[in-house]
Amino acid sequence: MIYHVVKYGDPVLETPAEPVTNFGTDELKQLVDDMFETMYANKGVGLAAPQIGVSKRLAVVDSSAGEDESLKRVLINPEITFREGRESDEEGCLSIPGFRESVSRAKAVVVKGQDIYGNPVELPAEELMARAFQHEIDHLDGILFLRHISPLKRDLIKRKIRKLVQAGEWK
Repeated sequence: MIYHVVKYGDPVLETPAEPVTNFGTDELKQLVDDMFETMYANKGVGLAAPQIGVSKRLAVVDSSAGEDESLKRVLINPEITFREGRESDEEGCLSIPGFRESVSRAKAVVVKGQDIYGNPVELPAEELMARAFQHEIDHLDGILFLRHISPLKRDLIKRKIRKLVQAGEWK
């Protein structure tokens, strides 16, 4: 099932998500499958549960955009345990469509979390995958990429979004 992606302005996007506590259920497996389907349908490389209105610490990432099954990652209750280097690159967000800005993030990370059965996992990542992990974990903490750009650029984007809302074009 393809979910509607929640857009900037919905409070769920700026509220820290609740930990996942029920593992191995058919509902969790289906949610993960649906999140990948939703992410691919929207041409994303990552999607956090709050972006579909589900306040759970769950995200999916695929830096190949569906081209390489081995690059699919599920992050449940993730936390970054290691960061190395810095790099700036352009980022966008499915919840803030049409806007992209340069964001500085760690070049490499290690994420500790759980798999869909509750087993501990440790996921190292570099470059695009590391950037996607950081972006999605930010979502789980109620942080949007706008917080990582200059106040001037952030205000400009917020003003443009307000105009789109007033025109009925931001749904």
